[in-house]
Amino acid sequence: MSNWEKNVRKVVPYVPGEQPKLTSMIKLNTNENPYPPAPGVAKALASYDVDKERLYPDPTADVLVSALAKYHGIDKENVFVGVGSDDVLSMCFLTFFNGERPILFPDITYSFYDVWAGLYRIPYKTKALDEDFNIVPEDYFEENGGVVFANPNAPTGALMSLEGIRTILEHNRDVVVIADEAYIDFGGDTALPLIREFDNLLVVRTFSKSRSMAGTRIGYAMGDKKIIKYLNDAKFSFNSYTMNRTSLAMGAASVEDEEYFRKTIDRIVATRERVKKELKTLGFTFADSKSNFIFASYKTKKAEDIFTALREENIFVRYFKKPRIDNYLRITIGTDEEMDTLISFLKKYL
Repeated sequence: MSNWEKNVRKVVPYVPGEQPKLTSMIKLNTNENPYPPAPGVAKALASYDVDKERLYPDPTADVLVSALAKYHGIDKENVFVGVGSDDVLSMCFLTFFNGERPILFPDITYSFYDVWAGLYRIPYKTKALDEDFNIVPEDYFEENGGVVFANPNAPTGALMSLEGIRTILEHNRDVVVIADEAYIDFGGDTALPLIREFDNLLVVRTFSKSRSMAGTRIGYAMGDKKIIKYLNDAKFSFNSYTMNRTSLAMGAASVEDEEYFRKTIDRIVATRERVKKELKTLGFTFADSKSNFIFASYKTKKAEDIFTALREENIFVRYFKKPRIDNYLRITIGTDEEMDTLISFLKKYL
């Protein structure tokens, strides 16, 4: 090994879902929204003054922060924005998880958490989900350096109740607790109201799922003014201009179109509930998903074999070759036509 390599920060990187470059396929593997963004997003992009690209964007991201604050009924000082929720979560790890005690998160969850912990040299412990893939709040009562969980969880889709979240918060008042709500718009109650009661709670959201803007990279966090200030202090010590001008304009336009947002969510939820019934009829089992995907297992055929068979038909779902979940497929909810094609293939294959 060369001497310079001794000082390299070595990590095992996060592996995103496959992005096939095919003209004809059904892509149900990365939890993208099958419908386009709100019409106002296209208008904002079409009317954008390209000459402004020679200027730096607003480091405070005020147009987007203001839109989000108004939408959620909170102050601007309660909102932090970043380049996708991954950027926001990474900044949260860097800012708040700086102690000697391990942070806690579920053993089956968003697989970026342990990557960030490794990158920033944060000690951590995972807590096993129960046999139905539910988070057990009591497992998070021990001393720790912070808590993070996805709700609904990924890749299971299972939802923890507000009562469970409150219980975790009540037993962790001296550390930061992060509720990663990437999928909350598809079902369940948000933990957002609890930020008025718990100044150590951060609620993180993304535009990538429910707002159909995965390609734009917008994420945000909401919490007490002090905790948001600490995040901004770290951000401005890292990169003052994280949000580009077009993202700010398009993001604000998306937030302002509530009617379209709700209509799209309702379509996805309706399709999800129908597909649940279809999959159960076929013999699949799964947790009651409250997200835009279903995490399903089939007893008499290996998930990896089903995954491969689907892939050969240019139908892409997600397969995780990991303990406890290596016989499950995560199936994103697409359009009704896409899901009908999936179900039709499964009926023949199984």
